[in-house]
Amino acid sequence: MDKLDAPALRSRIETFAQAQAIGRWDLGAASSNDSSVQVDRGEAKQMKAAQRSSITVRVWNGDGLVGITSTSDLSDSGLQKALAGAQDASAFGNPDDCPAFSPLATAPLQVLEQPLHEPRGILELLTSLKDAERQLLDRHPALTTVPYNGLAERSSERLYLNSDGACRQQQLTTASVYLYARAEQAGRKPRSAGAVRLAYGASDLDLAGCITEAAERTIAHLDYAPIPTGHYTVVFSPEAFLDLIGAFSSLFNARAVLDGVSLSSRNSLGQSLAVPFLSIADNGLHPGNIGASNFDGEGTPTRRLSLVEGGVLQNFLHSEATARAFGVAPTGHAGLGAKVSVGPDWFEIGATPGAAGAALGLDRLAASSQGGAGLVLIDSLSALHAGVKASQGSFSLPFDGWLLQGGEARSIEAATVAGDIRSLLKAIVGFEGEAKVTPDGLCPHVWVEGLSITGEA
Repeated sequence: MDKLDAPALRSRIETFAQAQAIGRWDLGAASSNDSSVQVDRGEAKQMKAAQRSSITVRVWNGDGLVGITSTSDLSDSGLQKALAGAQDASAFGNPDDCPAFSPLATAPLQVLEQPLHEPRGILELLTSLKDAERQLLDRHPALTTVPYNGLAERSSERLYLNSDGACRQQQLTTASVYLYARAEQAGRKPRSAGAVRLAYGASDLDLAGCITEAAERTIAHLDYAPIPTGHYTVVFSPEAFLDLIGAFSSLFNARAVLDGVSLSSRNSLGQSLAVPFLSIADNGLHPGNIGASNFDGEGTPTRRLSLVEGGVLQNFLHSEATARAFGVAPTGHAGLGAKVSVGPDWFEIGATPGAAGAALGLDRLAASSQGGAGLVLIDSLSALHAGVKASQGSFSLPFDGWLLQGGEARSIEAATVAGDIRSLLKAIVGFEGEAKVTPDGLCPHVWVEGLSITGEA
């Protein structure tokens, strides 16, 4: 991949902008090289390589209205056309929603420890994935196929420039592997589970750990049984709870608040949202966040932002425009567009320091599973896009998990968990074990009382 030259690109844009009498502009550019492979029973199923580049240009006209255009042509003529297109589009800009430059677009950035790796090449990726598939299938006779799998590596670069002197640039290499196994036994329903690993380079991927986790999780679902419909104490795995919080992230999204599609309102800050020992933060700079960026689409530095502290809603995620509407500083969570999007980076969930009643021991887990209806451990949630009504707070989601009863754990054949996110956040009774680093954030096991579980009819 050819390295983007930020100073040279700035010089070219400034020359073209002056020639077109454009005084105020900004742009975001990205370039990447991607290679990925998939296998099926020891043979290559899919091998892909792609080189991509794109640029998004915004131009402000004399009335302060914004026009935007995108292109993948980084030649002189391509950039000139992009500027001209954005200038023409600015005549149709929305006067009620005019973004501006982030006041933090030239602020210092935190240096990230992100080692750059040379690509291993697609043939070496294929060899590694074939071997991983073979090792996984050898773990148990019931493991028949690995229908969903992939090994990929990426070299990428992104930058942000504006006419006020902002100049951000970042290079990054990442790699990922996922293995999703399928187990089949005579007279029984197929069972599936999987695992994912991320790293800065393919040579650093924990392939052995991914194989072991995928095998153990799949095998643990072989002995399954139906679960009676009822209300249960539920323990969410870190991955499952992070998925649920991510599905309701509009709670913390200032753009969603202003658009009226969030459960929160302008007056929600400072109000109780959850139990008094829950803390949620967004921390895109956490060392466990592979692929972290130290600036957002508007050039604002990424930083750790406390969202919930002691159960109280403390902050919203902001772009420049939403921060201006709330009278605060941008938080580093913006995309780039005429109407700028806002989104979370990487959640940290756990107990508020010093809070009482937050931590639960393994003895509580064993005791809770001894009698009564038992304890439900939710390993993973499905159909998040279809089963979550974020603006209403409700969810009804199929899940994979186990019923812990009488000191034994048995996989649940098929079931759905349902509830309201506001009630759930106030029904948390504690956390189990150390917080786990996942691709989506940091979180321990989370205990919640009184959730509705619907078993298979």
